[in-house]
Amino acid sequence: MRSQKNYRIVALILVVFFVISFLTNILGALNPSVSSSFKLTETMAGFLPFAFFIAYGIMSIPSGFMLEKFGEKKLMIAAFALALIGALLFAKMPTFGVFLFALFAIGTAMAVLQVVINPLLRVTGGEEHYAFTSVLAQLIFGAASFLSPQVYSWLVSNVGEKANTKGWLVQTLSDIVPSNMTWVSMYWLFAVISLVMIFVIMFTVFPKVALTEAEKVGTKESYFDLFKKKVVILYFFGIFAYVGVEQGISYWMSKYLQIYHGYDYETIGANAVGNFWGLMTIGGIFGLLLLKLMDSKIVLKLFSIMAILSLAMALFGNSGISLYAFVASGFFLSVMYPILMSLALNSVQMHHGSFTGILMTGIMGGAVVQVLIGMISDMVSLRAGMLLIFIALAYILFISFWANPIISNKTIRLGQETD
Repeated sequence: MRSQKNYRIVALILVVFFVISFLTNILGALNPSVSSSFKLTETMAGFLPFAFFIAYGIMSIPSGFMLEKFGEKKLMIAAFALALIGALLFAKMPTFGVFLFALFAIGTAMAVLQVVINPLLRVTGGEEHYAFTSVLAQLIFGAASFLSPQVYSWLVSNVGEKANTKGWLVQTLSDIVPSNMTWVSMYWLFAVISLVMIFVIMFTVFPKVALTEAEKVGTKESYFDLFKKKVVILYFFGIFAYVGVEQGISYWMSKYLQIYHGYDYETIGANAVGNFWGLMTIGGIFGLLLLKLMDSKIVLKLFSIMAILSLAMALFGNSGISLYAFVASGFFLSVMYPILMSLALNSVQMHHGSFTGILMTGIMGGAVVQVLIGMISDMVSLRAGMLLIFIALAYILFISFWANPIISNKTIRLGQETD
């Protein structure tokens, strides 16, 4: 496939990465507020990320077929329109049932956008620059994950009955959101962001994108061929486990810190979630350097062990240790997703586009694991529920031992680059 460099589109894609992260990774900060507002059990609270991430399981593969039929621009506009409908509907009718629908709608939109923008970034930024632009996109993704909980904390601290001296934005939000549910203001913000993105994309000229055979979504037969391979199933559950871990920690940490250590979830808890994502971004940069010095399986092994130790300290340490260990776990999770993806794709010789769709479907681990944690929490305790995360981390550590990719990552040793 030929490069069709278009830096205006690259800039747009980076903005879309920011928006996806901003809308996706707020759930952990919102969890205690939503649970309090709707009087949710832990099982019911677990259905919030379930409603969001199950959309990835449902839509990742169909989105690839829709992309080939309708093209990038139409699909991106449709995705943001769906996010707008979901956010606006809940903002106007803030009930639990509507919230679940809104989360599914927004999750579906984000799943579609993920399928669209990754190959588009490769074409418009140039194949020879794809590694750099991918890292840049992940940094922006991480920055938005850090910023989103900070915005939430600022809004809930300012929106309310005494906001008449806080400025036009805060006063407007104070007039339209329930006084006892100030967190709903985030969904008014999401609606505005989605509307702006629709107009930006409408007036942007998109290049024609020609995918290589390896990048195409593939035929139904290619999926059947892949599902017959044991390695495909094992890596599917690897992504399933990773997203379960990532969301299991980020979604429940604020509530855990509130229940067991008395931290305020609208300030300290929300900041902890933001710092978790911030350290994940920093860890990603550090991980890139390590991957030039060490085999990816060794890096995955080291970070998996450190993540297990960090989570153990978070769940069983005192208040100070727990707070910082939860945040630090983001650093150790940072390299897992890209390493698992690269190990997976480097373990098969063909149908990479179809395999990517299967792996993206594994993101629904963020849905299933949270419901299981919630159910165990209601039966025993939240700490007992979060012990489930250790099983998922153990599986990722297991992958670091048995993985046998056809192609290994290149490393630099004594000034020479080796395979």
